[in-house]
Amino acid sequence: MPVPRPSRRTLAVLAAAAFAAASLIPVSTAHASTGGLAGSDLFLNPYSTTLEAARSLKGQARADAQLLGSIPSADWITRGTPAEAKAAVGEIVGAAAALRRMPVLVAYNVPFRDCAQYSAGGATSTAEYKAWIDGVAAGIGKRAATVILEPDGLGIIPHYTTINGDTEWCQPAEADPATAASERFAQLNYAVDTLKALPATSVYLDGTHSGWLGVGDMSDRLIKAGVERADGFFLNASNYVQTERLAKYGSWISQCIHLSQNSWWEPAWCASQYYPADPNDFSTWGLSDAAYDKAYADTGLTRDPSAMAHFVIDTSRNGQGPWAGPSAPYPGAPAGADPETWCNPPDRGVGQRPSTTTGDPLLDAYLWIKVPGESDGKCYRGTGGPLDPERGIEDPAAGQWFPEQARELIAYANPTLSALTCQVKVTSRRIGKGFAATVVLANNGTTTLKPWKLSWYFDGKQKVKAVIGGSFVQKGTAVTVTARRHTALKPGKKAAFVVTGTGSATEPWIFWLNGSACTTR
Repeated sequence: MPVPRPSRRTLAVLAAAAFAAASLIPVSTAHASTGGLAGSDLFLNPYSTTLEAARSLKGQARADAQLLGSIPSADWITRGTPAEAKAAVGEIVGAAAALRRMPVLVAYNVPFRDCAQYSAGGATSTAEYKAWIDGVAAGIGKRAATVILEPDGLGIIPHYTTINGDTEWCQPAEADPATAASERFAQLNYAVDTLKALPATSVYLDGTHSGWLGVGDMSDRLIKAGVERADGFFLNASNYVQTERLAKYGSWISQCIHLSQNSWWEPAWCASQYYPADPNDFSTWGLSDAAYDKAYADTGLTRDPSAMAHFVIDTSRNGQGPWAGPSAPYPGAPAGADPETWCNPPDRGVGQRPSTTTGDPLLDAYLWIKVPGESDGKCYRGTGGPLDPERGIEDPAAGQWFPEQARELIAYANPTLSALTCQVKVTSRRIGKGFAATVVLANNGTTTLKPWKLSWYFDGKQKVKAVIGGSFVQKGTAVTVTARRHTALKPGKKAAFVVTGTGSATEPWIFWLNGSACTTR
């Protein structure tokens, strides 16, 4: 599981809810006070790693990063001391709370993370991990948050013996074979209990995806990890499986857990994508649906979504489904070499946009858990590297921005991802202890904007003193400039104003024109 770059901390608490609602920065009208993800509005971090990457790019690559950065994706917390985790989480959750939005955090620091592969790292002991989770929980506090708990945390368990008696391939020498698996379950149970003790936090455990573990094995692991005390599980993190398959797989896991925890049923008996269905023929998956109908009839149980484990699906890169890989090994790779079909595959696209409205009572949300546009790592596909033989270039390190892949994710998006229809150019200069900035905005859409408002966040303690060419309101770091009365911005036209203020002359990372995100140049 590639480690994304740590999110840049929000430098100040964002606008108060009353101001944000009055401005044109997108904001929810309802606040999830009970931790429920379903139906809530997702937080867009204006200081995300995606928008950070955009600042160092030019041309199409910059526009691509800004487009992807205009859509909510998760913020990853991957390291640090408990105090550092608390501070990083607290600033993200505080910013989201000010806007009455739901932040999605990925907690990714479990010992032997990713079995010391591309994303090696994590806490060095159970005690260290528990202290780190305590820091994450302290950063959330009483505010609403959703936590995606440890991608691959249940898919890859050191020295584990599966429900079928198979030995896990992950066997790090540093881990005690007698205790490593039980320690993983203890760590995850502690995290679930600690986070769910908070009044407004939703927690989802790793459920892998339908191209990986069978339903019975996955359900058994989730039960051992404390899924009955969590909100449910997540699917497809950083992967490419089609949404329709994941929805089936998730419903089967939910039913398998429900049957196993409320009757004489055993997880090992659960139907799956492997039997009676054929994993390669989606038209056969109804056979497993029928098997669950029979299981419920045999046990006398009734499906009750309110009493069953729910799930979320990562749709950040599954618009075109998985990559089949090459028909033969690459030159220089031995026969049977792993083509690493999961690692920066070509011609993939983003999928369903993030949403907490799904129409499925068990499916709480489509989320962008993996940050689209960030590399999976340096992919050698059985060769000695350093080039990726599929792409003919050296891929960026795990978590670093990958402009070529970002372009593909947009070009092959399903559904189609439209370009942003406004553009802002800022020219700033330092004046004494303050700044003067000329802001030029272009309406590249097809609709006349009358009136129009431009909104943004500062990244520090800047204060607007005056606006020439409009009026302004500032609350905290959030600013909205409103055009003069009766001023219209027609398609293909530009408008300009000048802002003077105190503080540094740094350019905001993202702007919104009448609530729609803009590119910058």
